Amino acid sequence: MRKLLSSLALGLVLGSPAFADVTIQVMHPWPGHNTFHEAEAKAFMEQHPDIKIEFRASAENYDTGHQSIIGDAMTGNAPDVYHSGFHLLPELVRTLSARDQITDLTPFIEAEGGQAFIEENFNPAISNLTTIDGKIWAMPFNASTPVIFYNKELIEKAGGDTGNLPTDWNGWIELGKKIEELGGGVTGMAYTVDVWPDDWLWRALISQQGAPFMNEDGMTVAWDGETGTNALELARRFVTEGGMKQMDFEQARQQFVAGLTGFTIQSVNSANSFGELSAGKFTLGTAVFPIDNPNEGRIPTGGNGAVILTSDPEKQKAAWEYIKFVSSPEGQDIAVRGSGYMPTNQNAMAPELLGDFYKENPNWRISLDQIDRAIPWAGYPGTNSVEIWRTQREIIAEVMSGDLSTEEGLAEMVGITNDLIAK
Repeated sequence: MRKLLSSLALGLVLGSPAFADVTIQVMHPWPGHNTFHEAEAKAFMEQHPDIKIEFRASAENYDTGHQSIIGDAMTGNAPDVYHSGFHLLPELVRTLSARDQITDLTPFIEAEGGQAFIEENFNPAISNLTTIDGKIWAMPFNASTPVIFYNKELIEKAGGDTGNLPTDWNGWIELGKKIEELGGGVTGMAYTVDVWPDDWLWRALISQQGAPFMNEDGMTVAWDGETGTNALELARRFVTEGGMKQMDFEQARQQFVAGLTGFTIQSVNSANSFGELSAGKFTLGTAVFPIDNPNEGRIPTGGNGAVILTSDPEKQKAAWEYIKFVSSPEGQDIAVRGSGYMPTNQNAMAPELLGDFYKENPNWRISLDQIDRAIPWAGYPGTNSVEIWRTQREIIAEVMSGDLSTEEGLAEMVGITNDLIAK
């Protein structure tokens, strides 16, 4: 058994069943991810010529993809495989499993060696991201934490030292102000929580304080006091003190790669695109996410896991082969190099895969430097997670612009969030 598991850990497909030309439809969020998903499918189909992978149009983001899948499942039009954001996976599983519209992976995992297979390939911090109510429902595909991407030249012009960067928010805000004071249309920083597609960056402002996000009852938020106030005040300070200008999601990214923003907080999966787009304009650097509570502060883990939605037994078997491949060391090597995400399979760190690659590309490994602070990114109970964030985001934007006080904004956010959870 150990020999078999080791072979699987190296990404080899041993004893795979034969298929009679099965076609699997796959859907994933984020159109910008098309390239590395297509590379995954190409490599997989070379090893499995009897399985064809077809992609549906990519959802704009995790939230819109989630709503689309729920609707497609209700009409019997769901894809065979879907990449669900970790924070929405519990809601997806509980909604669809009640209607027998999502596949329990337990029999497939048992056939690979059960818990030994999981432990051989995945750190518990990763496998826990796809474990819902005691069962693994998805294979971990992408994982990320928020990190700082910075413009080395702008920081140095402002008197900063890229060899001794700040570790807390006060230090970074002060640096942002100095960068903005350089003039010439330069903004100091970008923390675009007010336009972010999901609540990842908002949760990070709570968890970096070492504070819980939900109360023990699981039905009300725990940031209805000091921690929520601190988070909103920090978001406001980004604008008033850190040289941030509010703009839409894509505009902020373009501003940074054009060399006109000192630093931005993004998913580590931007390492590939930012590296390509900044080449020849400025020297790109990365730093860990700032933590105001160095002992207890944590950061949420983003990314997605691949679930099987088909009820056809033959397609289920083929879909398992596919999601097993994309989460294997070989599949993770492809995904990481095409994006910047952290590898979910621990065996992908072998020297011949990503081990030597990370040594040569330090900007890509920054998320691994803070993995000890990573915690699961959980959604809200019930089925209103998407609506909750869209409402919260509007309030946060008003607080950041000064149109709403911190106290008023927090009261609105807490009241609306708890009401929507209760529904």
